[in-house]
Amino acid sequence: MLRRQFLHLTGLSSTGLLLSGCGASYLADVAGTLTEPFNQKIEELLLKPQTPVPELPISQIEPEQLLINTFGFTPKIDPAKYRLTIDGEVNHPLQLSLDEIYKLPFRSMVIRHVCVEGWAAIVQWGGVPLRELIQLAQPKDGAKYVYFQSADRYYESWDMTSCLHPQTLMAYQKNGEPLPIDNGAPLRLAAPIKLGYKQSKWVTRITVKSQLLRNQGYWEDQGYEWFAGL
Repeated sequence: MLRRQFLHLTGLSSTGLLLSGCGASYLADVAGTLTEPFNQKIEELLLKPQTPVPELPISQIEPEQLLINTFGFTPKIDPAKYRLTIDGEVNHPLQLSLDEIYKLPFRSMVIRHVCVEGWAAIVQWGGVPLRELIQLAQPKDGAKYVYFQSADRYYESWDMTSCLHPQTLMAYQKNGEPLPIDNGAPLRLAAPIKLGYKQSKWVTRITVKSQLLRNQGYWEDQGYEWFAGL
């Protein structure tokens, strides 16, 4: 049984049970606060940290199905000046140019991108596994969470285990081509183990933490489920 099928049948997912579209009611906010710690523990148990999600053939890519959702505006980023900052509770803080990122191990995968709004698309993502970047920065003992900041001021946070999953990418390709700006270029999160709102676009900073901060993510702070696993 898929993770989301289990959560739906048991009523453990506050996202599936209480939320509609990208808005949250007061009831959802209160109930989500009460159920979230329990949901997170259940979803952590269901996650298989090093087991790849079955991938799909290139022939099944749906190039027109990936909708473009924007938080507010599409930022203008000069690729030549772009730097990805990796900091926080790490032994080796980094600032990487795109050329340096392109030299790191590359992975491509065809997966289903699932949005909480109810649509899905089969997409080929290509980029560097996030765990390669995290390992370069050498997290300190006790590091459990990772925060992502984007050029459009969107923010997100993930559990470290999901970040280290082999199919969690910092993607710079879509369907075998350079990632379009509307889809998050020059660098975005892409993974088959999280809902779409967890997959930040235009990422400029990755910050490692030992504690989950009060501001957990843009949509989570409005009542959405934090773990958001699939």
